Amino acid sequence: MSQILTMNRSYVLISPCRNEAEYMKITLDSVLSQTILPSKWIIVDDGSTDETPKILAEYEMKYPFIQVVTRANRGRRSVGPGVIEAFYQGYNVINPMDFQYLCKLDLDLSLPPKYFEILIERMEENPKIATCSGKAYIKNGNRLIFERHGDDMSLGMTKFYRTTSFIDIGGFVSEVMWDGIDCHLCRMKGWIACSWDEPELRFIHLRPMGSSQNSIYTGRIRHGYGQYFMGTGLFFIIASSLFRLNQKPYILGSLAILWGWLKSAILLKPRYNNRDFRKYLRQYQWKILFWGKKRVLRKML
Repeated sequence: MSQILTMNRSYVLISPCRNEAEYMKITLDSVLSQTILPSKWIIVDDGSTDETPKILAEYEMKYPFIQVVTRANRGRRSVGPGVIEAFYQGYNVINPMDFQYLCKLDLDLSLPPKYFEILIERMEENPKIATCSGKAYIKNGNRLIFERHGDDMSLGMTKFYRTTSFIDIGGFVSEVMWDGIDCHLCRMKGWIACSWDEPELRFIHLRPMGSSQNSIYTGRIRHGYGQYFMGTGLFFIIASSLFRLNQKPYILGSLAILWGWLKSAILLKPRYNNRDFRKYLRQYQWKILFWGKKRVLRKML
């Protein structure tokens, strides 16, 4: 299929990255193979110490729509707020209203060729969709393993947004669990956040969700803390942990999430400073516990 680029389908990618030399060429090439190319791609090198700067320089020289922004080396990988700080360093070099859509895109993914075309088509069909994505899978030999995510969320590694919606919710918060808070803020304001598990929207996540640089259990504990910070209630985090029991690492991964929440509660750690948001979140979660997520989502859509 010929590549299409039209003004009403223009989109900008913003990719924070640090030490992604192992995976980034796969992501770069999969974006360059899209049926609709980005109008602009801002890649923020967050102080890489591997071959990342060299690889980025090669692609920037070859493709005029790629622009690299370099940050000073902070000496470590910073997840959560650090990623959003890097994102906004890229965001601040553009005028977002020059683009119909924008996407925060990680550089450890392999995207199918019609990925962005299909997301744009879905948003054109339903103007209430603020943010959307496909679903992530992990390769295990010749098998693809589903990386479980709710249909009421766009995935943090590929947050595709209608620009006007992104501005309406105030963008991303520089906090842990930013990629859950934004979707709930969308719903609070009457927008839809969603993701679809379809063959042409399935992408490969080359680094599993929650696999921090220390260990996958550290990532799960961090997720539990993030849920606590966001405002998730005790009964919902218990139900969520039980739901993940058959997800690797079996049992221990679920216990790590629950422990992350409980430890944060015991230590009286601060929560997201938006009382209306936390009230809305609890109401939404209770609806899911009583009625089931599919039924709740059908009513919202």
